[in-house]
Amino acid sequence: MTFTNETVGGLSIMGLNSTWDDSARANDNVPPLNEKFPYGSQPIRGVNIGGWLSIEPFIVPSLFSGYSSRDGIIDEWTLTKKLGSSAADTIEKHYANFLSESDYAEIQEAGLDHVRIPFPYWAVTTYDGDPYVPKIAWRYLLRAIELCRKYGLRVKLDLHGVPGSQNGWNHSGHQGSIGWLEGDDGELNRKRSLEVHDRLSKFFAQDRYKNIVTIYGLANEPLMLSIPTEKVLNWTREATELVRKNGIKATVVLHDGFLNLDKWDNMFKDRPDDMYLDTHQYTTFNTGEIVLNHTAKVEIICKNWYSMLKEINSTSTG
Repeated sequence: MTFTNETVGGLSIMGLNSTWDDSARANDNVPPLNEKFPYGSQPIRGVNIGGWLSIEPFIVPSLFSGYSSRDGIIDEWTLTKKLGSSAADTIEKHYANFLSESDYAEIQEAGLDHVRIPFPYWAVTTYDGDPYVPKIAWRYLLRAIELCRKYGLRVKLDLHGVPGSQNGWNHSGHQGSIGWLEGDDGELNRKRSLEVHDRLSKFFAQDRYKNIVTIYGLANEPLMLSIPTEKVLNWTREATELVRKNGIKATVVLHDGFLNLDKWDNMFKDRPDDMYLDTHQYTTFNTGEIVLNHTAKVEIICKNWYSMLKEINSTSTG
């Protein structure tokens, strides 16, 4: 077996075997990785690995429960700042123990075929003043992709936290104000976020990843109720053109920004090709829905959400 430590786009391959096998399939209902998935005609059945590389307090309360409210430990920024010199050890233990190979086997056994992997910009780089643990998440991201390959699971890469925070929520890494595209450092963080995608796209455009990284997420949940829509769409276009120029063939995904879905029916008509609109419909945050049993939640999806999604599920308009 031969291994390599090459660097592509400034990101290290870190000892991965230089050969790979894309013949695995998740189950008999989907093609193997080395054949095209019939997007648009067959549903994606997948799962999100939340709370792992992008730490969210409600998913991993054990990392936050040892602090009092006076400590103000509310996100990864404040957690790593509080941990100081012990942050790298604590965070890597979380990465190492949160998932194992058996989880990927169970994902496959459950009949799923895609895995969405949220990860933050500090998997790639950090900036002056950042308390985040840099780059360790990168190793675990690459390992996760290889395990997905083993079990025939396609991957959606999802940049969950961009420089400055795209929504001011804890899952972006830094809860508080939005500093991406907006604020004193908005333009700087706009530039930085494009630089992150420049490095990511050069790396994942390699032949090694073209059959497995089939969906490429630009920025998770930019809060377009606060950030002007035009700014987000202009950045989206520029980011898409950048990753395409670097060789990314995967479908590019932008999030709806929490705008009413019907607005998208007539918006961004001149979008780049092969782009999906991502909408996140939850039954976990609305107090009236949390108490419902599983069957009742499925009924909400089938009766209420289906018609709303069907109404805008067209590429001929927005």
